[in-house]
Amino acid sequence: MDSPGALHTDEPHGDNLGQRLNRLRAGVLGANDGIVSVAAVVVGVAAATTDLGAIITAGSAALVGGAVSMALGEYVSVSSQRDTERALIAKEQRELAEMPDEELDELTALYRQRGLSPATARRVAEELTAHDALAAHLEVELHIDQEDLVSPWQAALSSAVSFTIGALLPMLAIVLVPASARIAVTVIAVLVALAGTGTLAARLGGAPKLRAATRLIVGGALALAATWLIGMLLGTAGVV
Repeated sequence: MDSPGALHTDEPHGDNLGQRLNRLRAGVLGANDGIVSVAAVVVGVAAATTDLGAIITAGSAALVGGAVSMALGEYVSVSSQRDTERALIAKEQRELAEMPDEELDELTALYRQRGLSPATARRVAEELTAHDALAAHLEVELHIDQEDLVSPWQAALSSAVSFTIGALLPMLAIVLVPASARIAVTVIAVLVALAGTGTLAARLGGAPKLRAATRLIVGGALALAATWLIGMLLGTAGVV
């Protein structure tokens, strides 16, 4: 039997678990974007024409364009976030150098707000300041880990990869089946995949799984129905 104070090494303790889960959720959402956006394109084109070359061309363009757009958006977003975090770190370093007593009082007050008694809050603040004043302020005051700033390039690559992985599903579904079953098989594959990714995202976030999966299924079905209808109308107009 473990002692009361024993640390269970198989349990997730710290180590930026929250940030890792956020990145995983972002990856799942990127895959969802790839699934829905590319599926909508290929279903719309397949409704307008049975020409496999046209369907592959449109789907490939949607895949590449979407992946690049996702990567660029993520790169810009994360770059801005990291620039802001670096500016806050530099500001905190200046304040610690110029007004250490005021910063110690501020750290003490922050721990008091967390429920510690005045004496305990002061002792904790003093000990953490002696160990690593900057890290203590960044964690408690700004919720920043200076050792775990997200790389914009890594975020961009992850976003592009997750989008591409999701986009490959409707591409393969529309290409590998006979023309008469293309749309039906693609729609079924996409809705099943969305149910799975919705359930996974809900599990990671601790949200109700059925509700999350239902939202994605309904949204995906509406997107596919809309592009299918547009493809049918344009295809008919082209014939006329």
